[in-house]
Amino acid sequence: MTRHASFWDRRRAAVRAEEEAVLQAADAKVHADEQAVLAEKTDAELLVEFDLPDPDTMKAGDDFTAFMSRAIPEHLRRRALRKLWVSNPVLACLDDLVDYADDYTQASAVTNFTTSYQVGKGLRRHIEDVAKKALARSEQEEAPEVEEVPEGVEEQQAVAQAPLEPQTDVDPTEDQAEAEAMILTPRRMAFRFEEQTT
Repeated sequence: MTRHASFWDRRRAAVRAEEEAVLQAADAKVHADEQAVLAEKTDAELLVEFDLPDPDTMKAGDDFTAFMSRAIPEHLRRRALRKLWVSNPVLACLDDLVDYADDYTQASAVTNFTTSYQVGKGLRRHIEDVAKKALARSEQEEAPEVEEVPEGVEEQQAVAQAPLEPQTDVDPTEDQAEAEAMILTPRRMAFRFEEQTT
């Protein structure tokens, strides 16, 4: 059986949440001030201050965890992660199925971009072009093509197209008897049950 929270329980929880929010805001402000001070320094000064190796000289197997500290500036952490991704063949070998591998932030910088889309009309020009091509293709298929027939071929075609003469030596009654014999009478399934003797 669950006990409903009383007014004072809800009030105490709200006070705790407010205190935690104030502490988090103060912590975030201190961190932002520290990052602003560190942003004024060069990468070489930051590496000396935090006693870190140069990320560009690191290789596979080196320890990159020191760059994951919260005190390290974000741009230095990203530089180390780039080197880690390049140095490790498992991480560096990406397939084409990674949707986030491309830099989509540069899509707005493309200026030579044309589209057949028209507001309110859709891809009208594209559809009209496809329809014209299909119409031209159907007209070409319907037009009869006249080919020159070499000499002697017309006689061979005439002989090939001549109707075959019926064979007179075959008795039609025999063919009819064979056809009737080929027709099978329909068969039904038959079941047999053997009586079990006990």
